[in-house]
Amino acid sequence: MPKDVKNQVVESVDIQRFMGDWYVIASIPTPFEKGVYNGLETYTWNEKESRIDVSFTYRKDGFNGPKKEITQKGWIEDPVGKAHWKVQPLWPFKLDYLVIDLADDYSYTTVGVPDKSYVWIMARKHTMDPEVYRKAVKRIEELGYKLDDLKKVPQNGEKP
Repeated sequence: MPKDVKNQVVESVDIQRFMGDWYVIASIPTPFEKGVYNGLETYTWNEKESRIDVSFTYRKDGFNGPKKEITQKGWIEDPVGKAHWKVQPLWPFKLDYLVIDLADDYSYTTVGVPDKSYVWIMARKHTMDPEVYRKAVKRIEELGYKLDDLKKVPQNGEKP
């Protein structure tokens, strides 16, 4: 694992516990994520392919906006800690995906990228305790992410 990645990721991820739904609470969004409401990442372990199938669903430009979905494939890059993945939004591109923060009870996580251009704070519920959110934001600031670019994702508790 490259040194710059090793210094950013959590020590280990239990992949089976990580699978499931994660509400996107805040992000430094990619260009594809503008106007996202009720953003929801769903991770599913694909045993046959030994990979993670990723589905990002959301409503575009409002809670009643059209439902959109972006699917991706992910592979565990670090077989020991399992906190460094490669994610493929479209073939042939594979991008680094780093689990940089993770609650002991898997109630929230933060995922970033090595160059710190994008980050996602996610939780199992559509809301996040303000103190826990502040802790997550402090962590990404310590890692060098630009907080000016961090945007809250509107959530009303409905799955898209």
